[in-house]
Amino acid sequence: MLTVLVVDDDFRVASVHQGFVEKVPGFRVVGQAHTATEALEMADRLQPDLVLMDVYLPDGDGLDVTRTLLGGTDVPVVIVISAATDVEAVRTAIQLGVVHYLIKPFGLTALAERLGAVRAARAQIAEWPPDASQENIDHLFDLLRPTRSDGDTPELEHLSPTLQLVYKSIGNTRPGLSASEVAAQVGISRATAQRYLSQLEDMGAVSLELRYGQTGRPEHRYSVRRR
Repeated sequence: MLTVLVVDDDFRVASVHQGFVEKVPGFRVVGQAHTATEALEMADRLQPDLVLMDVYLPDGDGLDVTRTLLGGTDVPVVIVISAATDVEAVRTAIQLGVVHYLIKPFGLTALAERLGAVRAARAQIAEWPPDASQENIDHLFDLLRPTRSDGDTPELEHLSPTLQLVYKSIGNTRPGLSASEVAAQVGISRATAQRYLSQLEDMGAVSLELRYGQTGRPEHRYSVRRR
């Protein structure tokens, strides 16, 4: 079981990301930090295997925190999760040795793909041969590139009638539909729509994205996955 520290200045967003992580087999969140100071203290105390690192923190820069963590002795794997897309931030992340960089907002599938890549690479390192070849090294680097699960549209005839209706209701809408909107279109309860949408997401048929408003919790919106 790989332990994870979630770092994000927004308490609500940190909780959403923790929920995402805990849906991925083999990972367990051991803490949430909301400032640079907390991130350094908790990383030192908890010794997580993986840190999900926000860039914009109220008392510092997440990349400076990353520099400190990766310059220590018990070095975690770091995945940056941020709205920062400027070239300086991306270049710094690469130079520091960050393994992945996810732009907010992102869905469960995007994070799960990268967590799966990290898990596979860790397993490979644990079985590293003493006489490693170039092929071994190439394979390790390849593992850190997430394998997307995008495939063809699922065979609708194999889905239950209600699941087919839920899937078809989404269509190619952008930026997707909420569970409440799907429920209204199909004529089912919101709870039922949410259950079927989660099932379609697990199948890789739809993508979940979060839309962040001014107040309240982020809105979950679902769209058909692109091939």
